[in-house]
Amino acid sequence: MPPQTALRARCARPFRAPSVTLPQAPSSAVATTRWLAVGSLVGLIVLGLAWEMWLAPLRPGGSWLALKVLPLVVPLAGLYKNRMYTYRWVSLMIWLYFTEGVVRAWSDALPLGRLLAGIEIALCLMLFVACAMHVRLRLRDARAARAAIPLETSIP
Repeated sequence: MPPQTALRARCARPFRAPSVTLPQAPSSAVATTRWLAVGSLVGLIVLGLAWEMWLAPLRPGGSWLALKVLPLVVPLAGLYKNRMYTYRWVSLMIWLYFTEGVVRAWSDALPLGRLLAGIEIALCLMLFVACAMHVRLRLRDARAARAAIPLETSIP
């Protein structure tokens, strides 16, 4: 077959558009881990402010250490908008606050300060587990969705 005929034969094939699959709603486990992560992050923000301003500040009347919650406000929008990258880096950043909680639980002289440090440790662990599970579940769901697409409808 001459090259021009083969080209016409290829161009004469009808175009089949690949089927478009709409994004699926997240599973209930993904939604649960999302709200657990957002809730524990908000809890850490509230705890940090209340701790350093009213409950057990380092100096009477509050301290500048309350500014430690500002880095926690940054990922709030990303977690709320369900951005995978935010879940990943929050799960790494939270270990700084976990370390602060451990140090203050070990060294704080006031029993209330030790209690607040224990709550901070629990919230940090909850946030880490929620972020890790959220990422894992979303990747698993994406893999399953990709495997469910028939090969004939994939784009060559």
